[in-house]
Amino acid sequence: MTSERELAAAAKAWPFEEARKVVKRLGGKTPDKGYVLFETGYGPSGLPHIGTFGEVVRTTCVRQAFQRLSDVPTKLYCFSDDMDGLRKVPDNIPNKEMIAQHLGKPLTDIPDPFSNEYSSFGAHNNARLMAFLDAFGFDYEFQSSTECYRSGRFDAALLQVLRHYDEVMKVILPTLGAERQATYSPFLPISPKSGKVLQVPMLERDEDAGTVVFEDEDGTKTELPVTGGHCKLQWKVDWAMRWYALDVDYEMSGKDLIDSVTLGSKVCRILGGRPPEGFNYELFLDEEGQKISKSKGNGLSVEEWLTYAPPESLSLFMFQKPRSAKRLYFDVIPRAVDDYLTFLGKYGEEEPPRKLESPVWHIHDGAPPARETGLSFSLLLNLASAANASDADVMWGFISRYDPAATPENDPILAKLVDYAINYYRDFVKPQKRYRAADAREQGAMQDLLQRFAALPEDADAETIQNEVYAAGKDAGFENLRDWFRALYEVLFGQSQGPRFGSFVALYGLRESEALIREGLARSETPAASA
Repeated sequence: MTSERELAAAAKAWPFEEARKVVKRLGGKTPDKGYVLFETGYGPSGLPHIGTFGEVVRTTCVRQAFQRLSDVPTKLYCFSDDMDGLRKVPDNIPNKEMIAQHLGKPLTDIPDPFSNEYSSFGAHNNARLMAFLDAFGFDYEFQSSTECYRSGRFDAALLQVLRHYDEVMKVILPTLGAERQATYSPFLPISPKSGKVLQVPMLERDEDAGTVVFEDEDGTKTELPVTGGHCKLQWKVDWAMRWYALDVDYEMSGKDLIDSVTLGSKVCRILGGRPPEGFNYELFLDEEGQKISKSKGNGLSVEEWLTYAPPESLSLFMFQKPRSAKRLYFDVIPRAVDDYLTFLGKYGEEEPPRKLESPVWHIHDGAPPARETGLSFSLLLNLASAANASDADVMWGFISRYDPAATPENDPILAKLVDYAINYYRDFVKPQKRYRAADAREQGAMQDLLQRFAALPEDADAETIQNEVYAAGKDAGFENLRDWFRALYEVLFGQSQGPRFGSFVALYGLRESEALIREGLARSETPAASA
């Protein structure tokens, strides 16, 4: 029997392809630090967002794949750049006037604008990040840039940057404009007088003493050690230094950072390190095809997604085609949920080699839950629409008749889907309903369908019902039956598409569906509608 490791070695899913790069990197040896380090980065000037979630999900998938290929221990660091100076006051915080007085200081030296619960603005956002990651059950270790700098953890690496100052400058300066070149230094001293992170040129440097000299804001010539948190690095050099100092083995990043990765890799090698493995994922687009931006506010937040769909559906959205640009807006949610349910339903039937290719294997770390009832999310949305449901009891009344064994207690997945469907219907489907009148041919086909439904037994299954719907459309002369089904949805539901119509009728009920058709005909307000 083929072992899971053998299956993993041949698996084509992208996390396994990435994990094999890490295996090759090791060359059969455990790193001197004793583990393989995966890393993700977070800028805590704002709250955690959907990009943060996506990067941690994808990195976790690669880590899990690696664990099937190797016995070498692993760690995932979620690294917060909380020593960065705050450049502008965020729009979405209270006490903006108070924060404005601290612009330029490290985030961990700025008071918390939300409350007195945390020691700083950075600490508040770090706590939010950890709560965010913990809510999804991620296995990670939090790392603070401030802690690493001020505790001395980065001291040796910072001295290495100082020793290779000229080499680093030769790599960085050609990427900058003339004005920026004139003042650039990889070291950003923190003013002992104002506490601000300064972007100023270095007047002198002493490699033996480990110090730099610069002009402070008041014109005073000041000498500071580069160690102990007295200086931090410009972010591109900082990223490379971190790879070197922590010996990072794998880190992915967005397509917009390809040049920064190339630059950071050169700096990391100058310091004597080996850049991590990784890949560049594509960015998300909004409904108009524009790049999603936190400052524009044109994105979809994690909290918004989770109002209408389970977290696993968001994980699936992140998992699929990470190298392709994808539109991220509310309309993609139902499809993502149904794709997740489809993969979950098929998983148990897959042969072992195919199981490791399934997204749900990666989403659930090799142990997807069993799916009980095969109701799709789109079907539940149409049930909510037809029943004008505002609470779960109405929905469960239909579901229990369709499947007496289904209850919220024994099918928790379905129970959550019902709640999500009601929320989505209330906020997105109901406000967009646009019923249209049926034309003469459509009215005739619906009258025929009423007669066909009347002749069916109450317990007719979805396939039998679907066959009658097909027959009514064919007899009415619809050359393309998609036009017939679109007509049903536009006239009966006020929308242009929906799930398999026979499945909906089986769930909603034959008699109830007949009433729905009569209502649609009545709205058409023609002689045929009252026949």
